[in-house]
Amino acid sequence: MKLLILTGMSGAGKHTAFKILEDFGYRCVDNLPVELLKSFVELNHENGDEEPVAVGIDVRGGASMDLLRQVLPELEADGMKFEILFLDAEDVVLVKRYKETRRTHPLSGATSIYTGIAEERERVQFLRDRADYIVDTSHLLTRELRAELQKIFIDQDDYRNLFVTVMSFGFKYGIPQDADLVFDVRFLPNPYYIAELRPLTGNDEAIQNFVMQNDDGPEFADKLEEMIRFLIPRYIDEGKNQLVICFGCTGGKHRSVTMANELYNRLKDSAAYGIRVEHRDIDKDAKRGK
Repeated sequence: MKLLILTGMSGAGKHTAFKILEDFGYRCVDNLPVELLKSFVELNHENGDEEPVAVGIDVRGGASMDLLRQVLPELEADGMKFEILFLDAEDVVLVKRYKETRRTHPLSGATSIYTGIAEERERVQFLRDRADYIVDTSHLLTRELRAELQKIFIDQDDYRNLFVTVMSFGFKYGIPQDADLVFDVRFLPNPYYIAELRPLTGNDEAIQNFVMQNDDGPEFADKLEEMIRFLIPRYIDEGKNQLVICFGCTGGKHRSVTMANELYNRLKDSAAYGIRVEHRDIDKDAKRGK
């Protein structure tokens, strides 16, 4: 019997992860009382069930979460192998998700959502510390979460718990709050001053050719790639789960988009981490002009 314990922060996407795991052939049992975990495992073992099982355990279990500290070592002592998948997300993202769905955090009660999240982090930290896989869903779309879980449980790649977001933005709209590394690319040629190029974006070949037409663009991309490839393994060793690399230009439409795409294309084939590209402000000028 292959046992996966799915846990993490409320609002981080466990319900979606369960649906994905079911598609992968897992039998899923959500919110199983911790008191029944050993009996559940023993019953499946006695029945000789071979299909993989995913069990969801989180703070909805109340005080019995503390019992899990005792049960997990007992399972190991009995020779039962299991893995822990911990889904996490940034506090600001969790709050936004709760407000959008108008749901109540299980620990917030009459207090604020932030208070409930802080208490939950304390209560599940021991699970995060011993998790085999930590997936930060702050910037993941459902299809991207599926790709990450497929990498772990279907392709069985050497998953290193790091997801890289390469993001473009416009300085006039503010630096992304969750940025880890910020690069100002306003030193590159600006297509904005060419009338026929102005309506286009860094997703268009004409803009890419214009921005990369001199030595500065390719040389910057080469030096940056070398540095990022140097940093990523060290971030992984440090235990970092989410790396947000941001490129900024004035409006977030031309130069920053070009360089974000360039770095993404250079890094996207690595199996050591997940990666996505996001253009935060690419359409804002068009919307403001309407």
